[in-house]
Amino acid sequence: MQDSFSFAGLVIGAFLVSIPCGYLRESFNKFSLPWLFLAHLPIPLVVHFRHLAGFGWRVIPFTLAAAIGGQVVGGWYRRRMAHGRKASQRQP
Repeated sequence: MQDSFSFAGLVIGAFLVSIPCGYLRESFNKFSLPWLFLAHLPIPLVVHFRHLAGFGWRVIPFTLAAAIGGQVVGGWYRRRMAHGRKASQRQP
């Protein structure tokens, strides 16, 4: 039970740490040096947290997927804020 809470916290933490990096990454040209830096910045932090929690290599796919998901959500939010919030097109 303790391991499942630690695992969930690790995955959620990887997701949350990556959101600001994805948000900032959207303001740079794709594959530029700052873009690559922000894309890889959360990975050492997630690896450190993984070692602190005592997990091995088997959780890497889950933390990597969460980190990528956080990057995607952060970029999506930046694009949404840049273009403004779209009003609903429903008819009354």
